[in-house]
Amino acid sequence: MAIIHIDETKPLGRIAPEIYGHFSEHLGRCIYEGIFVKPDSGIPNVNGMRCDVVEALKEIRVPVLRWPGGCFADEYHWKDGIGPRESRKRMVNTHWGGVVEDNSFGTHEFFELCRQLGCKTYINGNVGSGTVQEMSEWVEYMTFDGVSPMAQLRAENGHKDPWRVDYFGVGNENWGCGGNMTPGYYANLYRRYQTYVRQYDHAAPIRKICGGPNVDDAKWTKKVLKTCFAPPHPDDAHGFMDGLSLHYYVHPGGWQNKGSATVFTEEEWYATMEKALYMEELIRLHGGIMDKYDPEKKVGLIVDEWGTWYDVEPGTNPGFLYQQNTMRDALVAAVTLNIFNNHCDRVQMACIAQMVNVLQAVLLTEGEKMVKTPTWHVFRMYRDHQGAQALPVTVEDAGTAGGKLPAVQVSASRMESGEITVTAANLSMTESRTVRLALAGRKTAEGVLLAGEAHAHNTFDEPEAVQEQALAVTQAEDGISFTLPPCGVASVRLA
Repeated sequence: MAIIHIDETKPLGRIAPEIYGHFSEHLGRCIYEGIFVKPDSGIPNVNGMRCDVVEALKEIRVPVLRWPGGCFADEYHWKDGIGPRESRKRMVNTHWGGVVEDNSFGTHEFFELCRQLGCKTYINGNVGSGTVQEMSEWVEYMTFDGVSPMAQLRAENGHKDPWRVDYFGVGNENWGCGGNMTPGYYANLYRRYQTYVRQYDHAAPIRKICGGPNVDDAKWTKKVLKTCFAPPHPDDAHGFMDGLSLHYYVHPGGWQNKGSATVFTEEEWYATMEKALYMEELIRLHGGIMDKYDPEKKVGLIVDEWGTWYDVEPGTNPGFLYQQNTMRDALVAAVTLNIFNNHCDRVQMACIAQMVNVLQAVLLTEGEKMVKTPTWHVFRMYRDHQGAQALPVTVEDAGTAGGKLPAVQVSASRMESGEITVTAANLSMTESRTVRLALAGRKTAEGVLLAGEAHAHNTFDEPEAVQEQALAVTQAEDGISFTLPPCGVASVRLA
């Protein structure tokens, strides 16, 4: 039996809702067909945003959305995506499939989507192929409330009032698709470009995100921080940076041999779980370097791309990165979100890649049909962690999965109401595990379970093959017990 001990007396800190953020790129069918449809599509929409998709995303309380990329961000020129749609410039999406991008989804459409979702905004600027002037004018166009050329242009395009930009990423993966730069070169560019991300509204300042490392590249982190980190200036409460990004994808067979999303062996299952757990080591690695510059943890580690990455589904465009989503993905999501919760003092935002139809998507669409993936259900089960106080958790006799991994992995938090949410994942592919929450004084408990055979997934013909169900909970004097099936994820609410 795995016994979970929760210390209510020493909270770890507030779990930023933004940890449960999402990422949408002009890639495959994420934006077009997934989120945004044309008026004559016959699919119910409000101002082009699919009603079914928006409602499903609101149900999991999407807190922040990152756009327009990704690699696409560093070839995106924002003026191509404003004004009458019929006259917007068309371009080739060189990164993703070589298809024509008609720019019908641009700045105005992004803010409309965020308005419908009720979420914060995270814009990624173009450093790789863009100019300082271009970035500066985009910020002015979006946020300046006054008399200026860009504010006038925004009004001419139908939006007199400025929007709020909560986060602004200065470039993306500039060590790779964003320019193949050295850390020293990027660091100096970052200092220059971020200067012109002007704070026009000091009551709602933009939080600036510096481009961080690829996976375990500690040299990048050290060099960039040495050059870019600065304590707050007397006249600027935000200094040079508010966050450092980190990107990490789980490839069961490595970058060159990612494997199938739905056809995998027991060995590949455990390789996937092991790589998902590696996220914690990465947070400790880069967080430790950040601690030397920022011991008070004012600068967040922003994991704005994470998730599983497999070979595309047979018969689909290899540049569209469309993959199915099984219970294996649900476990990766559960494990990763538990890790973020437990490191909420340093991880201040994260964005799963990606929102719809791409990589570890929470939703899949096909024409008028929409499917909620197992990963969507995990986000729904974990939603009460948002804004709660993370509590320290230890697991006694967790057992092993695959001979070397902990079988049971957990996080817990306490809401303002005093209720505690415990989320637990069983990493074993074949064995169930009895779990006991050693909490005295908690008289009522209710739980939700997501479980199924490892390869189980939802399809357009069987959209509810994997879904949440009530968790049988046993209450006794020594705590609360339940059974966690193999490949199972549970969320328990304690009053």
